[in-house]
Amino acid sequence: MTSTLIPERPLLVSPSLAATIGLEEATMLSVLDELSRPLQAAVNQGYHWYELAAQTLYVAFPFWNEHDIQRVSQSLRAKGVLLLQSAPFAQSQRLIFAINEVRVAPTQPSAPSPHAAPQISTPAPAQAPIAVGATPIAPNWQPNSETLSAIAQHNIDENFIRQQIPEFVTFWRESGESHRSWGSKFHKQVLHQWRKRETVSFQKDTEVAMSNQWRPSGDAMDVLLRHAAIHPQFIEDAIPEFILYWAERGERSRTWNTKFIQHVRRQWARYSSALEHDTDPKRIPENWQPGNDVNDILRLANIDVNFAMQLLPEFIIYWRDSNQMYASWNTKFLQHVKHHWAKRHSLTTSSGHSKGQGHEGQQSNPQSGRTRDRSISEQLKDRSWAF
Repeated sequence: MTSTLIPERPLLVSPSLAATIGLEEATMLSVLDELSRPLQAAVNQGYHWYELAAQTLYVAFPFWNEHDIQRVSQSLRAKGVLLLQSAPFAQSQRLIFAINEVRVAPTQPSAPSPHAAPQISTPAPAQAPIAVGATPIAPNWQPNSETLSAIAQHNIDENFIRQQIPEFVTFWRESGESHRSWGSKFHKQVLHQWRKRETVSFQKDTEVAMSNQWRPSGDAMDVLLRHAAIHPQFIEDAIPEFILYWAERGERSRTWNTKFIQHVRRQWARYSSALEHDTDPKRIPENWQPGNDVNDILRLANIDVNFAMQLLPEFIIYWRDSNQMYASWNTKFLQHVKHHWAKRHSLTTSSGHSKGQGHEGQQSNPQSGRTRDRSISEQLKDRSWAF
């Protein structure tokens, strides 16, 4: 009985194949196999080649656009499942392909051994049609000498090859599938795992820890200054807090510049939003308190809110004495806090700080974790942060 909710014949996808090469890839492979069956294949070097026009593929894959079809077909080729002769689909609007399996025996007097090494070197966890003579994998299956010799040509360590056998046998016994050449399957599986391990090793080798001398690259600064139009002092103030945060976490990465760009952009967006709230210039009230958005921005910037609150009294005193008016005291306070937080964690700050009398005769009052090399009066007169 056909449900009216399903007006078309559903696509059939092998669950084990989807788990091996991906759901999208398994879907495309299944449909391509079905579309190619009524077509006349062009045989070349033992492979059956088929050509499908763009309109045929758009009908078969109504849920994908041309870029999706190109992306998934390229993925199948990268995984060794599909061979492609046509240019990228978005340009050529056609697909000339062959399943990566030799279907025509070489012209030799004798038939190939069922355990012969594969004639392709690309790893391909492909789902091939069951050929004559296909059998389930034996529980004590071992690769023969020809298979081991073929794999060794890729400079793969023998111990690594042996380590793959138990998992390989277990997987295919549980799948219940039959194949003509388990040696060929094993060859492809070992290549896939070896290249995967090499990729992971390369990534680990190129990862570095955050250092106190780290600076964003010229390209990163160019993105933030020219393309994102972020104030240079805002970027400079973000560097010490960025270094402190990631150094304390002890993580390693290959993309510190990318992380920094994302970090500064998020802060700048929140900062700009806070800047737009107030429009009428006014004198700072005696009991002024920063808004809730200020605390959110401070937490986003990994700045201690208690540290910011310790700066509040002197901030209010200075601006009440100056009798100046501004549209957003929240923004002014954020600038003030970011400036002092950056100076507190500046990598160029001298390790020796004055703890004696200030220049105005006031006793310096070191708070929890706070050090100073100038008096409060000097710091209040410092206008470098008031850009």
